[in-house]
Amino acid sequence: MVRPQRAGSFSKVKTVAENRKARYEYAIEDVFEAGIALTGTEVKSLRFGEGTIAESYAEVNGDEVWLINANIPEFSHGNRFNHEPRRPRKLLLHSREIARLHGAVARQGMTLVPLSIYFNERGRAKVELALARGKKLHDKRATERDRDWKREQARILRDRG
Repeated sequence: MVRPQRAGSFSKVKTVAENRKARYEYAIEDVFEAGIALTGTEVKSLRFGEGTIAESYAEVNGDEVWLINANIPEFSHGNRFNHEPRRPRKLLLHSREIARLHGAVARQGMTLVPLSIYFNERGRAKVELALARGKKLHDKRATERDRDWKREQARILRDRG
């Protein structure tokens, strides 16, 4: 008889959703790992690899942090008790981390941007949350210019050797 894997027996991290635009549009200062409070159908939908965080952000309300506008589609095999796809979801952080994030957002004008949603080794859903500052247009151009130059360097080295 084949036994199903237990939640604690995952061997690697499985990335479900990634915000690839965030590293281009924001200068990332610091990265936090936060748990996320989900319903059962949301977890099942994420395990199927569904979910997008491209237009989402996080905000601090009092002593809680909320993930806003993240889309986790309804579970395809769910019944009438399925979840709402774009509902705000609570992020689970230590109180010191929340206080630090609140101070940075309020005083320094920074933004909380989710970089990815993944399942850790223990099978728990986690959000990689970045404390970031929005880039200006010239900063984005400089980033693109540097990326193109590195690509050109790699091409030159590859052709030589």
